[in-house]
Amino acid sequence: MKTKYFPILLILSLLPISITAQDKSTGPIIKDFGKVWAIENPDFKVDTNKTYKAVFDIMNSPESHDAINASIETAARFLNMHAQSGVPVENLKVALVVHNKASKDVITDEAYEKRYGTKNPNSELIKALQEAGGEIIFCGQSSVARDFPRDELLEGVQFSLSAMTALIQLQDDGYRLIKF
Repeated sequence: MKTKYFPILLILSLLPISITAQDKSTGPIIKDFGKVWAIENPDFKVDTNKTYKAVFDIMNSPESHDAINASIETAARFLNMHAQSGVPVENLKVALVVHNKASKDVITDEAYEKRYGTKNPNSELIKALQEAGGEIIFCGQSSVARDFPRDELLEGVQFSLSAMTALIQLQDDGYRLIKF
């Protein structure tokens, strides 16, 4: 019975079969975060001449104190996938408005360790976003309500009156709201 299938297997093995495995790739803007899939020849084409201004409403955070906030990493994916698709870096603008449960994700490693016994898993991601020109804006109302004082914020995180105020102002400046 085995020999009956041998000729078929032999023919199949000789045919040029092209199997392409698509892996998520890093960068090109944020190397260690925001891995993306390359999408070849999409029907809905990316306008590489457009300026993309996105504001991410970051209000949730993982229960685990060791996990990266996937909502924050979405901003890195946004940058990487558009740059990978040919949009010039200078045409990509991102802002993150952080509030509510995500308040803990923008505090220093020292403050985070004091509260949760471990380094802030988001600090390197936030630094990378800032280095790529991203703005991180923290809600002043969440600061007081959730006891995350301004002096515990990561360097470069902007302090605002409220998340609502920042979201309105950014949208008035042409940023499009991304909320997952």
